[in-house]
Amino acid sequence: MSTLLLDARGVRLRRGTREVLCGVDLQVGAGELVALMGLSGGGKTTFLRAVAGLEAFDAGTLSVDGIDLRAGRMPDRDAVRALRRKVGMVFQFHYLFEHMTALHNVWLAPVHVHRVPKAEAESRARALLDQLGVGARANALPRELSGGEAQRVAIARALAVDPPLLLMDEPTASLDPARRDELGETLEKLTAAGRTLLAATHDDDFVRDFADRVIVMAQGQVVEQGPPSSVLVNPQHPATKQLLSQKKNHAEKERSR
Repeated sequence: MSTLLLDARGVRLRRGTREVLCGVDLQVGAGELVALMGLSGGGKTTFLRAVAGLEAFDAGTLSVDGIDLRAGRMPDRDAVRALRRKVGMVFQFHYLFEHMTALHNVWLAPVHVHRVPKAEAESRARALLDQLGVGARANALPRELSGGEAQRVAIARALAVDPPLLLMDEPTASLDPARRDELGETLEKLTAAGRTLLAATHDDDFVRDFADRVIVMAQGQVVEQGPPSSVLVNPQHPATKQLLSQKKNHAEKERSR
């Protein structure tokens, strides 16, 4: 593995009486595109939120590009500010501000959170939108964007402060196969340029085509990991087999309609 960018050891998180993360050990190297897979409720999104500093974890250690998050409490203001420069997050539902243009959505945080001069932030925002293939939609409102366009704007927003790690939650959920492949090619370009991506997804086709490595979570733990050509072709853990079986059954039902 290349230089370690994300290092989680024994991460635990409890909600009430339920332990959602049960000792997660997970490492991601710089420049990797890693897929985080598992059945719904396995802890994938919760783990991403903990890495992004959006949710406190109860025990274990979590380090992001040299920033150590402490168990038992939310990061303080200074830690959050430092973390925002290290981690960008793209949610399943893009959550763009509906009353702002695509361009405004992208330059907003750099100006108001990180005090970047507006002209500089707007110039970078335009460059990101161009890089992601939606430069022509800079002045469109979110309701005027397609699902794929909105996803790309959300990625541009997450990259606006140039974080080395990008987290994505179900990035292909609203995309048809052609748009999924376009997104995958875009993400490959980001990792080729040195960005690191960790994406929670149920889309095994996307994982096969674009991920460097797949990590499978079940019941709040990592149960299997390796290259997609191994894990998805010859799964060893029952949870991985169940996940792939469900996807196969769903696909068969769709074809029979």
